[in-house]
Amino acid sequence: RCSYQFACYHDGGMITDGVLLRLTEDRFWMAQADGDLFSWYKAHAEGLDVKIHDPNVWVSQIQGPRSLELLAAVLDGPMPDPFRYFDCAEVSIAGQTCWISRSGFTNELGWEVYLLPDTNIPAIGDRIMEVGAAFGILLTGTPVFRARRIEAGLLNAGSDFGAETTPFDAGLGGFVEFDDRDFVGRKALEAADKSCRTWGMRVTGGVAQLGRVMTIDGKEVGRVCSSGYSPYQGCGVCIVRMDDPAQGPGTKVEVLCADGSTRSGELCTLPMYDADRLIPRGKLVDIPANPIAAE
Repeated sequence: RCSYQFACYHDGGMITDGVLLRLTEDRFWMAQADGDLFSWYKAHAEGLDVKIHDPNVWVSQIQGPRSLELLAAVLDGPMPDPFRYFDCAEVSIAGQTCWISRSGFTNELGWEVYLLPDTNIPAIGDRIMEVGAAFGILLTGTPVFRARRIEAGLLNAGSDFGAETTPFDAGLGGFVEFDDRDFVGRKALEAADKSCRTWGMRVTGGVAQLGRVMTIDGKEVGRVCSSGYSPYQGCGVCIVRMDDPAQGPGTKVEVLCADGSTRSGELCTLPMYDADRLIPRGKLVDIPANPIAAE
């Protein structure tokens, strides 16, 4: 199985996040976002029966409504069973042993493949692209799916949160468990303001400039953390962080856009739709109703 994880400093500020894969009973991989998590692990390993090392694994993701059909077609053997949302498994593709997980950075149905240094990566890549041609596969980079991960509320380390952001600020308070286990930053987080300051925002007719402040009646009230254009919703979409936690969904602000114009944006919840993650779970195949049209 896999799980979403993030690490904090002693003051409760966030370092980075990622997906933790449990490969065996006592062997784990952390597929992390940007941030020096390796040094953090090493620093806190003293006195523990654990070995920390970097396996130099690279990750690629295959996302979309037909991604599991493609997976079944590229595997040298049968599909893993079970292979549920956030499961992981060791498989063979093009004669190469590798790990895959039911996860991704788009909130679409999909999977990720983990490539070790001794893996024949071109063989796996060629197999996926050759078989994927019949499924309409496209080779893309992060800019292509940026709007989709914004709509899904999937935060980007370094832009949507950082060392000055607590999990509560980032809307991730539901992942913080104050049970009988100790963890780095617990004392600070127990005392922290539990209010959320991170929201989505829609901008009609424009795309907000990244990093720009937002204003209400000329007063700065927050900042644009991520921004893109959603072809599906037909508007600019953003992840923003507000100074005042009382300013949440429904709040209207002014923001400078990429074309130089100042436009109105309205805060909304994250995810912007599919709050129950039915799409990546494979329980919703049809495209859901446009959230703007449904309002």
